Amino acid sequence: MARIRKSPTPTMPNGKKYVLWLIAVYIRLSKDDGNDESLSVTNQRKIILEYIEDKFGDEDYVLVDFYIDDGRSGTTEDARPDFQRMVGDIEAGKVNCVICKTLSRCFRNYSDQGHFLEQFIPAHRCRFIAVSNPHVDTYADPDCTQGMEIPINGLMNDRYAAKTSADVRRTLDTKRHRGEFIGTFAPYGYLKNPEDKNALVIDEDAAPIVRDIFHWFVHEGMKPTSIAKRLNASGIPNPSAHKYKIGLLHQSGHRGRDNDGLWTDKTVRDVLRNQVYIGNMVQGRQAIISYKVHKRRDTDPEDWYVVENTHTPIIDRPLFDKAQGLMQRDTRIAPGKQNVYLFSGFLRCADCGKAMIRGRSKNFTYFTCRTYKEKGKDRCTRHSMRGDILERAVLVTIQKQIELVASLSELVEEVNAAPAVSAKSNRLDALQKQKSQELDKVNGLLDDLYMDMKAGDLTREQYRRMKEKLEAQAAQLRGELAHIQEEQNTAAQGITTGDPYLNAFLKYRNIQSLSRGLLVELVRYIYIHEDGSIDIEFNFQDQYRRIVEFVENSQKELYVLGGKAVS
Repeated sequence: MARIRKSPTPTMPNGKKYVLWLIAVYIRLSKDDGNDESLSVTNQRKIILEYIEDKFGDEDYVLVDFYIDDGRSGTTEDARPDFQRMVGDIEAGKVNCVICKTLSRCFRNYSDQGHFLEQFIPAHRCRFIAVSNPHVDTYADPDCTQGMEIPINGLMNDRYAAKTSADVRRTLDTKRHRGEFIGTFAPYGYLKNPEDKNALVIDEDAAPIVRDIFHWFVHEGMKPTSIAKRLNASGIPNPSAHKYKIGLLHQSGHRGRDNDGLWTDKTVRDVLRNQVYIGNMVQGRQAIISYKVHKRRDTDPEDWYVVENTHTPIIDRPLFDKAQGLMQRDTRIAPGKQNVYLFSGFLRCADCGKAMIRGRSKNFTYFTCRTYKEKGKDRCTRHSMRGDILERAVLVTIQKQIELVASLSELVEEVNAAPAVSAKSNRLDALQKQKSQELDKVNGLLDDLYMDMKAGDLTREQYRRMKEKLEAQAAQLRGELAHIQEEQNTAAQGITTGDPYLNAFLKYRNIQSLSRGLLVELVRYIYIHEDGSIDIEFNFQDQYRRIVEFVENSQKELYVLGGKAVS
């Protein structure tokens, strides 16, 4: 900046030594200040320049620079880049005078204010001026920071920031509870609704990529790393680069203008895990530590704000659930291949329960117990099985299961065609009665426990310990009863041939070969025995049991009804 020069003399009229003031003008405007014109950057600049013209008339000065933090909180130093730049210039000797409109423009943090005014400024022989009340000038009045007014003002600014932060958090939490989107940028695959910034609409350019990612992962058996390579080879920009492409300025943390635009394994996994794609609003996965510490930390899943069915889904729930199940499996990619092995993550030793290891011998693929292979022959047996034999055995077993499901479907159709058949589960009724009796017993023991302590049969410590144990048992039983009631409510709705369990198997009625997608949908684990036999644990075990009970109970009632009709 141009130097404004007066006639310097070795000694000023007030007897103080001549100083050339190298002035830094600091201006800050927070988002919390809203549209207050008195706090605008323009207004602060005008007030400070008028002050300099008026108060520095007899002094030489150079206006070094304007340091402006627009949209920044005053509660921390490290979150204000221009404040840090000014501090660096003070340390380098480029600045020896700082002027701001008020103390609150420089500080909303009481401890930062004390450190800056009482330690940093004196240590670097710098002058600090706050133009408005309370007026501060550490050169004209060196003792001004030693009284009560400045510290009290700093404390008030600090408390104001704390209250504002709490108010903002309450407002944002309310929006999260209502399922309103409060982020700066919509998740990849969505855009903010132009008519409602708190709602999401599908981004028709990015949504097909999300669908491809789930399809490749679930049905084609591709690993996230392979999916990332496929997207990059096709020239598909990653989520950050996509935002730039459609005109959104996206700069946060490590994702800025220097983003290389490439997909990574982590980016793909983030897409696969995000419930937003099934229409659920998930927010609060990270939180700012405090209004003074603006660093973010990951929160526990139970503290997330999850509101279901807030927007149009891109992925259906069954596909999403399959993806989550696959993410938990131990899978391997074939060397030089993009896809995982057909049985990766599905095979288990029937005796020790550990995964099976894939190997090759004499042009054949074999699967062997991991425990036997890695920990010794005394820990488990080989459980070896040739890959082509295993594939045929699994195919035949699944075909037989599909035949069984087809028979069940026919029985369900017959039952539903009959009049006055109630849908209930004798097993659930008996289980509910048993759990209710156990809960009554525990509650009775709790009632007697206090009287035993009063009678002197128990010490207070024994009473406390036994009470905690019984209350935990009671809570567990209440949870089990609630789960049983949910199952009873489901059973009471009956079964139709459109049941998801039936449909999942029946759509593969004519299969002649296995695929990764089929295994993901129908199979949980495949257990290999030492004698070469296999057991398959299918998905939908609870649904299968419910349908069998429905058919059995209904057939009994039909028999009774038939007997009454004959009589």
